[in-house]
Amino acid sequence: MASLSVKPGQRFTLPDWRNNSILISADAEQQRFNSHHIRQEGRALRNETGNQARWDEHNSRTRISDRITVVDRWREALAKCLTDIDLEIDALTKVKEAAENALQAKNLCLDVAIECLTFRESRRDIDVVRDPVEEELLREVKVIEKTKKELQQRVDDAFKQLCLLKEARQQLRCDHKHKVEALEFDRQCLTFNPTSGNISFKVNATRIPDGSTELSEWELISQRNKERAEAEMKASVDLRGTITLSIAQVNCSL
Repeated sequence: MASLSVKPGQRFTLPDWRNNSILISADAEQQRFNSHHIRQEGRALRNETGNQARWDEHNSRTRISDRITVVDRWREALAKCLTDIDLEIDALTKVKEAAENALQAKNLCLDVAIECLTFRESRRDIDVVRDPVEEELLREVKVIEKTKKELQQRVDDAFKQLCLLKEARQQLRCDHKHKVEALEFDRQCLTFNPTSGNISFKVNATRIPDGSTELSEWELISQRNKERAEAEMKASVDLRGTITLSIAQVNCSL
């Protein structure tokens, strides 16, 4: 005759069994709802993040493009200024050489006048007189020495102005070189996109490097370099006019 080897446990009623099934089903339904809600939030966040990323990329590309335009405009302005200052340096150099030639010519005239005075000193006795010829020679020596002094001053002024022009040109050339390098980097950045190769994660990529220049200061530096070069060129043009006039006056007195 068969017998139970294990004593039966607690018995539940059918309503308890149904309630338990209902609770399990309700909990599963709630978990499913929560999962669906999380998936919806994730999808919305993904879409929002993707849209924001695309907009940020577009905004960055627009800013880089605008930046390239600004830098290129400065590059062109500095390049033109470099060309102008090179022409002015060449023009002032030629005028300086002309003044040196005029000065050299005056040296010959002075030597002749002094030689004449020296010969006249060889006269003897009563013939050693202060006559109109000697007075004219002395006046000529005085005029030539004054002219030489003025010409030498013009040559010295031209030399100093050439030094200033070359210093301004050096600043322009350095600034222009930096603009060309900046354009190369920015144009390279403009070619990058999320699918570009050889792109790696950079730690703290948005940091501002030490020694960086503020945008307003950056533009002010280039503006000052350009204005200084223009001021030196204007001074050089005025000086060339003065030297040319001096040379013309000297030639008339030869």
